Amino acid sequence: MLKLETRPQPSRAMSMASPLIALAITVVIGVILFVLLGKDPVRGLQMFFVEPIKSGYALAELSIKATPLILIALGLAVCFRSNVWNIGAEGQFIAGALAAGWVAMQAGPDTSRAIVVPILLAGVLGGMAWAALVALLRDRFNANEILVSLMLVYVATFLLSYLVYGAWKDPKGYNFPQTITFAAATKIPRLIDGWRANIGLPMALVAVGGFWVFMFRTYQGFQLQVGGLAPAAARYAGFSSRSALWTALLLSGAMAGLAGALEAAGPLGQLTPYVPAGYGFAAIIVAFVGRLHPVGIVFSAVLMSMFYIGGELAQSRMGLPKSLTGVFQGLLLFTLLACDTLIHYRVRRSKGG
Repeated sequence: MLKLETRPQPSRAMSMASPLIALAITVVIGVILFVLLGKDPVRGLQMFFVEPIKSGYALAELSIKATPLILIALGLAVCFRSNVWNIGAEGQFIAGALAAGWVAMQAGPDTSRAIVVPILLAGVLGGMAWAALVALLRDRFNANEILVSLMLVYVATFLLSYLVYGAWKDPKGYNFPQTITFAAATKIPRLIDGWRANIGLPMALVAVGGFWVFMFRTYQGFQLQVGGLAPAAARYAGFSSRSALWTALLLSGAMAGLAGALEAAGPLGQLTPYVPAGYGFAAIIVAFVGRLHPVGIVFSAVLMSMFYIGGELAQSRMGLPKSLTGVFQGLLLFTLLACDTLIHYRVRRSKGG
């Protein structure tokens, strides 16, 4: 007989090993799924783990997926460490794309390239404004931030549809639900000609360093983490729970809004009903697989991006459903949660009675 026995203290080794074990289990289950679907499992794994990194161009495409995941997950890591459960980063991502898109649509053929800065700032402010709604309702009316942030995702999605089907629809777009194509000056500068990787990638890596300093080397970051780990101790020390709430949500909204601006003025180049790409929800998995640590988030974002690209390749080359991407993401999350049990418990053999 096997039983779970509480550890005297959480295992640091298992905390580090748990994501790797979860990934290994996900791969094994993935192989079984490929076999059940009648597909070559080796080729299937190649689509997910080899093709996305086999060339410079593939890595550039990988960065397009990883950049928004890194940015959003950094903000979510601050929230979750502060015990603020922002589940609506997808809505803040859309709000940032809308704000950035509005600024981009004001540009003309003679507009300076400097407009990229206001576009990104508009995205940041849009995401912060959407997150501020969550903070206000939680602060003033004690509304549950999980439900509020999640419901606001649907509000943002419907607002996007209302605009691209109505007031912002391109009059020369053959009645398709889309805005005008943004002027060339508004496009996010690319790192290498011919590849889609843009300045969002170095911005995300700079943000990783900035968030590491903020979370682990500043007094305010210490306040947020104490408030999340021990709310009673934080109150005793005089730390403001209201300040922690607003700081965490505004930071998270800013990062999601920035990701939305980079997406709208980068790969998309216009607004359509398909702006929501699920990055806000996938970033939750990225944050937890990365152990809510900025450096860990980079590696988990790359892994999640491989799932995105692998799912697209498996659909086009192997005839598998696109939903396989979501299956792999869900498997990774649930296996991680299961493996995390071993951080606080150890498996022991018990003697039968």
